[in-house]
Amino acid sequence: MTANEGIRDPGAVGTPIEGSVALVTGGSRGFGRAMVEELLASGARKVYATGRSEQPKLEERIVPLVLDVTDDDSVATIARQAIDISILVNNAGIALGTPVLDAPLDDIRAELETNLFGILRVTRAFAPILASHSPSAIVNVLSALSWIAAGRGYEISKAAAWSATNSIRLRLLEQGTTVTALHVALMDTDLTAGVDRPKEDPRVIARQTVDAITSGQLEVLADERSRTIKAHLSGDLTELYPQLAR
Repeated sequence: MTANEGIRDPGAVGTPIEGSVALVTGGSRGFGRAMVEELLASGARKVYATGRSEQPKLEERIVPLVLDVTDDDSVATIARQAIDISILVNNAGIALGTPVLDAPLDDIRAELETNLFGILRVTRAFAPILASHSPSAIVNVLSALSWIAAGRGYEISKAAAWSATNSIRLRLLEQGTTVTALHVALMDTDLTAGVDRPKEDPRVIARQTVDAITSGQLEVLADERSRTIKAHLSGDLTELYPQLAR
């Protein structure tokens, strides 16, 4: 497989970037910031960039907004403001380093609340808005860890988010909203600052993601690690987990 290869729908209708309005959760730093910049570079008219704290307005076409994706009232408030979007990027996420048998369950719940229910909460709020701006697009930022475990609650939340993405895609098909799952192993962001392994440039992944939006791609396997893991899902379990081999 080559870069940016995943599931393609032959009948898919892409969402134009030129002149569009987008909203990126977690858009003040890391991959979210790269997505904001790439959308603008590709011709977006305006991008709402959300974060959990107030951010300065750095560019005329960027509208910074305070959003907590775990809070119903916060999401509803933003949905009343950003009524002109045709592109939604669900990027906000957390990783708390939660060993599945040892971490406080409240920490694992917090990961689920942001990484799973945050996507559902924001998507529910914006689905009617996207319906009124068809064709429209949602990108859910997932992970190669949607498919392979490392013994933590984070992977549980990403696997659940992948399943939710597939369900959301089916429900929004008729209203003209294409839902894209973005899978990537490691990007060079704050979230992976403590990981000493090769990492992808968020700007490169953002360019792939914008291409997927415009082409109506349903799934992006953005790096070699994600493509390798996905390819092994139908094989023997020990291909993914060599430690299980006897």
